[in-house]
Amino acid sequence: MKTLKLIVVCFFVTAYSFASISPTEKDALIAIYNATNGAEWNSTWDLSTSADSWYGIKVEGDKIVEINLQFNNLHGELPQEIGNLTNLRVINLGFNKLYGTLPSTLQNLKELTALELFMNGFEGNIPSELGELKKLESLKLYSNKFTGEIPSSLMGLTNLKELLLGSNFLSGQIPTEIYALSKLQKLSLMDNQMDGEIPSEIAQLRELEELLLSTNQFTGDVPMEFMNLTKLNTFMVSDNNLNQEYISVSGNNPPMLMHLKMQSSTAVMDIEKE
Repeated sequence: MKTLKLIVVCFFVTAYSFASISPTEKDALIAIYNATNGAEWNSTWDLSTSADSWYGIKVEGDKIVEINLQFNNLHGELPQEIGNLTNLRVINLGFNKLYGTLPSTLQNLKELTALELFMNGFEGNIPSELGELKKLESLKLYSNKFTGEIPSSLMGLTNLKELLLGSNFLSGQIPTEIYALSKLQKLSLMDNQMDGEIPSEIAQLRELEELLLSTNQFTGDVPMEFMNLTKLNTFMVSDNNLNQEYISVSGNNPPMLMHLKMQSSTAVMDIEKE
């Protein structure tokens, strides 16, 4: 009789542990595991245990709120089921071997504040649907194989603090609507194939601390309005087709950025180095 009671208790404990998250969310995690060669991950999952014990998974209130699997040897394409994890706030899959296009179902993750997929092999266009993630504060897609233009829909992500799209194959111009990203602190478009003039609207981003536009095909001059970016401490526009050469600068003394000197045909950004 005691043995029977023990079996019943164990059954309910096990059932409760698996009931801590919804079957839909658990199935979505398993789909990610299967699609990205989970058995070969550096830190793999024991699928027979409760999902809240799996490496890189954070659960709050019976809901999966974070996936952090960077440097974990994920290899494959992200499945559409990732869009069923609608309570996610953070996704970090950086430094892996993921490829293919981004699943359209990412647009379902309305609670997402950070989408970090850098240092992978993703390709195709950056989905315009990402513009529906209105709570997004950090979008890091650098060092992939994305092509096409920056979707104008991203200019509606007014909570963005970091927009890092460098080291891809992006083309086209910087959207002039970028002024709407009023909270932006870091903007990197370096090492792409973008062209056109650098829009003066960037000067309206008064919180900007880092501006990396080097190694593209930008033309014209750096707008004089950039002198208003008093918090800017890192500035790189080298290796473009600009009318003049500009010094790349990095430091921690923002007021020195007011020393944008225009002498005859020479324009340099002068800042004290660290």
